[in-house]
Amino acid sequence: MTSGLSLAPEPGRRWRLIKRYKVIYAMLFPAVILVFVFSYVPLFGWILAFKNYTPATTIWNAPWAGLNHFRQFFSLTGDYLYTIRNTLVMNLGTIFLNLSAAFVFAILLNEFRFPILRKTVSTTTVFPHFISWTITYALIYAFFAPNSGVINQLRMAMGKRSINVLGLPQYSWALILLANMWKYVGYNTVLFSAAISSIEQEQFEAAEIDGASRFQKIYYILVPHLLPTLCVMLILNSGSVFNSDIGMYSLFTNATNWSTMEVMDMYVYKFGIQKGNYSYATAVGIIKSFISIGMVFLTNGISKKLTERSIF
Repeated sequence: MTSGLSLAPEPGRRWRLIKRYKVIYAMLFPAVILVFVFSYVPLFGWILAFKNYTPATTIWNAPWAGLNHFRQFFSLTGDYLYTIRNTLVMNLGTIFLNLSAAFVFAILLNEFRFPILRKTVSTTTVFPHFISWTITYALIYAFFAPNSGVINQLRMAMGKRSINVLGLPQYSWALILLANMWKYVGYNTVLFSAAISSIEQEQFEAAEIDGASRFQKIYYILVPHLLPTLCVMLILNSGSVFNSDIGMYSLFTNATNWSTMEVMDMYVYKFGIQKGNYSYATAVGIIKSFISIGMVFLTNGISKKLTERSIF
């Protein structure tokens, strides 16, 4: 015998839901079209990576090259060694430094007892997020220019030699990491502060009645509530490990520090736009895209296994 309950969906129920929420689907439709046109239609251009394309021919008439451009990147040029190294060091370092600094800063900001001071500090730290990289570089140049920078002027006034922070390769990674932290730590702090504001105040009151210290309330209440937000932000940011802000790197890269500053996006730009080798640049871009997708799945899987938190 079978029970009167059926687990099968009711016929036509899906269409009734669509009809019921037709206004919401209609509002969503333009966004779906935009994503399809600008994110999925351009993927047909990936065929360039498998052909020897030149502007004198069309995409379809260009001679077939197979996997030659992919082999060229990994075996013939050896460029993957320093481009992948630079990309991983600066992007992974940026993600780790920004999220950890914002995590700690949000907790410290929550401990401020004066709301006006807390809002002032929060607004001040978020402001750099809205400053363009051109202005940011101009500010850094004003401080660290080899001869005219404020820091080097003070060093020379004290009888010390100036330091070319903007040009010497040994300073490149630290410069990028600190510049990114200054620019984005305030924005990430807002996300963590939003998670803190969702915590029920009764938990803090109960902990205070039980005699918990401020450190114990942070350790047993704040930190556990912030970990889910940290995991989600870590997973989302892992997809951009191989995606770099080309505007930032074009400003900070020069003839003396390119060996430590050239990331994969700059490498693709150099061969695709400057040298006109579109097929090779497309191949490198495909490699970068698949590695980024793999990083998202890897990070999501690790987070799901270790913390039982994931985004899919």
